[in-house]
Amino acid sequence: MKELLKRLIQATPTLENGELEAGNELVDFFNQHGIEVTLDRWDNTRANVVASIGSNDADAPTLLFGVHLDVVPAAKERWQTDPFCPVEKDGRVIGRGSVDMLGGLCAAAATMVDLSKNALNGRVIFAATAGEETDSCGVKRFIEQYQSQIKNPIGTIIAEPTGMKILRAHRGILWLKVETFGKTAHGSTPQAGINAILKMNTLVNQLQNWQIPHTPHPLLGGCSMSINRIAGGSATNIVPDSCSVEIDIRTLPGQDHSEIIDDLKNLCSDLQKNDPDFKTQISIIRAVGALETAAGSPFVKAVCQATEIAETQAIGFTTDGPYFEKLNAPVLIFGPGDGSLCHKPDEYIEIDAIEQARQMYNRIVCDMLR
Repeated sequence: MKELLKRLIQATPTLENGELEAGNELVDFFNQHGIEVTLDRWDNTRANVVASIGSNDADAPTLLFGVHLDVVPAAKERWQTDPFCPVEKDGRVIGRGSVDMLGGLCAAAATMVDLSKNALNGRVIFAATAGEETDSCGVKRFIEQYQSQIKNPIGTIIAEPTGMKILRAHRGILWLKVETFGKTAHGSTPQAGINAILKMNTLVNQLQNWQIPHTPHPLLGGCSMSINRIAGGSATNIVPDSCSVEIDIRTLPGQDHSEIIDDLKNLCSDLQKNDPDFKTQISIIRAVGALETAAGSPFVKAVCQATEIAETQAIGFTTDGPYFEKLNAPVLIFGPGDGSLCHKPDEYIEIDAIEQARQMYNRIVCDMLR
């Protein structure tokens, strides 16, 4: 497993480079072990990898492992080692993507190999998809291509780093761009223009007190809102005619994104009533729903029984899980590694943690499909 992990890190599957090289490494791994595998390539460098073991019947009970091939970029100057030249030290593999989530990917891939010769009462599909860190393009493509071929799904396990805690809920994301508009003028005669930055200042002051309507969730608490980017102006001597902010909203199960946007539009409309020159435009950057799988579902009970983990939890970050829900089957987040290391310099995963996940995944598959 650790050698596969190192090769995947070296493949540098960032947005800039794409997932194709990492996908080819994964295909080679499955081919070496005689496992049916497909590489789906598009846009030159983007790639999904889909492997399966067990029955070929679309009606067979199907358990899925959902993983992502891509990793976030890394600023080399902030690392003690080259982030894409993996280092094995003190029982760890250090490198970008080791914990998020190539370690979990390797544990799931190893499980496919372990059970490939076993007689399974169903099938296991391994879906390694592109673009989870940006726009989830890969999982959307996978669902579109395979939904009709998966007629009896049992559930999906997302191998994100949870420290081997079973998570059945997480918040969603709604990223919005809000623009204000004005009129350009020479910097020496600002009264001849309309300053879009000042208009944005008015809006930002209101957003600081914006209470997004919601009911707190028993596991996830409340939703959150953070203004994380701002841009405006083209030169010091030009009154700016546009300014924009980007807002990160983390939503709860049951929250309607359109209602949140409508509430923001109402806030902007109230400001316009007091200032006819106040003009805005709201656009969606990215939207992923929240996830919640019922604690009493047979899938949750089966995973808890197989792993001997009684308690399920929730987390604030977002995964591709809501897209797998489109298969009309429950989703759990369950994988190796310390999630607090994600996206940080000197990211690493314990090799023993990958092995533990492998053993747990083996038990889950065997309990459900044998």
